[in-house]
Formats: sequence, C-alpha cells, structure tokens
Amino acid sequence: MSETLPTLGTRFWRLALSSGGSNLADGVFKLALPLAAIVFTRSPTLVAGLELARSLPWLLFALPVGALADRLDRRRTMIAANVARASAVAVLAVVLQTGNGSIPILYVVAVATGIAEVFYDTSSQTILPSLVHRQQLGKANGRLAAIELGSQQFIGPPLAGLLVGIAVAAAFWTTTVLWIFAIVALWALRGTFRPERNEDPTKIRADIAEGVRFLMSRPTLRTMAAMVGVANLASSASGAVLVLYAVGDDSILGLDQAQFGLLFLTSAAGSIAITTVNDRLERRIGRSRILTLSVAGMVVFTGAPAVTDSVWLIAAAMFVGGALIMAWNIITVSFRQAVTPDHLLGRLNSVYRLLAWGTLPVGAALGGIIAETFGLRSVFASMAILTALLFIPVATLTETALADAEDAYGRGDGR
Repeated sequence: MSETLPTLGTRFWRLALSSGGSNLADGVFKLALPLAAIVFTRSPTLVAGLELARSLPWLLFALPVGALADRLDRRRTMIAANVARASAVAVLAVVLQTGNGSIPILYVVAVATGIAEVFYDTSSQTILPSLVHRQQLGKANGRLAAIELGSQQFIGPPLAGLLVGIAVAAAFWTTTVLWIFAIVALWALRGTFRPERNEDPTKIRADIAEGVRFLMSRPTLRTMAAMVGVANLASSASGAVLVLYAVGDDSILGLDQAQFGLLFLTSAAGSIAITTVNDRLERRIGRSRILTLSVAGMVVFTGAPAVTDSVWLIAAAMFVGGALIMAWNIITVSFRQAVTPDHLLGRLNSVYRLLAWGTLPVGAALGGIIAETFGLRSVFASMAILTALLFIPVATLTETALADAEDAYGRGDGR
C-alpha cells in the first residue's frame, strides 16, 4: 500500500507555510520576552516568572480546550488564536516604543499569548491527520518539524537578538507581522476541519472525562506523557534562568543579545539535521533505542551549563540535545496520532499536554527559586539529575510495546 500513497499534497504545504510563519513568530517572541525583561530587572525570580506566566495556561486550560478542539473547526480555531496573539504583541510593541514598558505589562502579554497558544497548539496537532494518510504521519511530522524548528529555533532566536539589539519594540513589531502572515496562509487552506461525531451531544465535562480515560487506559501513551512532563519541568527551570547565565557583562558567559540568539542556532541546527535522517535511523536502530538516546540528549542539553562556562562546549551540547529531542518528538507525536481516533485526538492531545506541559510553569518557578537561593549553576545541575531518572521508564518503551499498541488500535482498542 505504501508505494501507492500520494504525495503530501498542496493542502499539507499550505499548513506547513502557515506553521512556518507562526513558529518563526514564536521563536522571536519567546526570546525577545526575557531579553526585554532584563532591561527592567536582573531578578532571577521576576525573569523566570515570565516563563511561568506564559506557560501557566497549559496547566489551567488544556483539558477544556482539548474538548473544544473536538467540537470546533480546528483551522478556524488556529486562525482565531493567532489573531489574539498578534493583537496582544502589537499592543506591547506600541507600549515599548512609547517608552512606557514595564515588567507588569510583559506579564500581562505573556499570559494572553500563553492562553492563545493552548488553543493554537492543541488544534495544530489534531488537524494533520485530516490532511495526510495515517501511513504518512511520520513523514509529514518530520517535514513539519523541520519547518517549525527551523523557523522557531534556527531563524527566530538570532533574529530576536538582532532586533532587540536595535530596539526592543522592533522584535515585537516583527512578531506581529509574522503572525499576520501565518493567518493569511492558513486562511488559504480551504475545507472543513470539524471532527465528525456520531454519538449523542455531550457536555464538556463528559468529553474531558472520555479523553482522560483514553490516555490513562493506554500504558504506553501514559508513560510518554509522564516522561515529557518531567523533561519539560527540567528544561523549563533551566531555560527560565539561562538568559541571566548567558547575557550581560555580569553574566557567566558574557554574551550580548545577538550572540545569545546565535547560541540557540546550535540547538536548531541539531533539530533540523535529525529530521533529514530520522526515517533511516528508525529503520536501522529502531524507535526504542532512539527514545533511550533521546533521554541522554536531554541530560546533556540541560546539564552542560552546570559543568562548563565554555560557549563552544555548551553549543555542542545544545546541538546534540536538540537533535535527540527532535527525534523523540517525531516518534512520539506520530505514535500518538496513529493510535488515537480522530474524534478523540483533540482531547487526547490536551490530556497528554496537561501532563507533559503542565509542568512548565512549575519548572519556571522552581528554576527562579533555586537560582535565587543557591545560584544559577545549581539549577542546571539539579535538573540534569532529575532528567537522568527518565532512563528508568524509557526502558519500558520497547519495540514490542510500541508495535503492540499500534496493532491494538487496528483492532479498535489501541493501547
């Protein structure tokens, strides 16, 4: 059957074009936000708190948004979310350009864009199976990941550093324009993307409960979600204070804003590099071994700043970590899409991401507290140790476990 499958098609590439613009906006915004913050404060708690504020909506709204994603047209939801993000950041750009910026304003925009991100990301991961055959999900996710990571991490961070170096407001004006471009591109993707539901109308609470039961009754999906939750807590804690470790004359690395942006190129380069060989790696060494290697990459990625102040060594760690984390994402996202019925995909993704991403605000808060109390290096060291514990559950994600779950879905009871 695989040899007769059509190409990914025009509609997929329209989605990819919109995703590239949206993720480039994400990449500029997420780095510009802490760089704007250090203009007003050098407090680790206040700077880390921005990531907490931006990611907290995942903890608060993931479940109801997932239920809505299985009721609403997913394309229209993505458009509305990007309209909200573009509007919020445009207001911030105006405020900063007039010289009235402050930490509280940054917090308000962080929360607003965070809420919109929950809607956008939940819908974006549920729309893909409507555009390609399930047998093509691995290929499609690999292509999409290359575009998303290339724009968000390869182009976005250095562009943000360059723009902030010119004028802080310029970074947010650019972000606004990019989200508008993403809206226009997504508008060109015609069609209806509201999932078909044959059962009687239900309440939101019942929909959420069904999604929770689906995930909790599938051991493989449940293990993946829990592992990502721990990894994200660690990376959020480290990432929330990395700008203080790297940027400024009084920092450990002593980089300026543009150099900090360039440092992120190494992670993005690794992520993009792996997408070109991921299919061959899966066939040669298997998904299970790649997932185990990915845990090692997460440890290196998180812990490198604890043991060295060499920019080159940290950059190398970010390259390796970025590549292996991307490999993890391609495998687990494709697996999740393959074993979940379309009418449940929004709810499954929301429950999964509640476990996986709900730890982001916790990690950001923890990173700020640890840095304030024990110093910056202690954040990276403690989070690397926490990440290393993931070698225990990853041992259960064997080739047999993955294949059995996919076979079970074919029988209608995917586990």
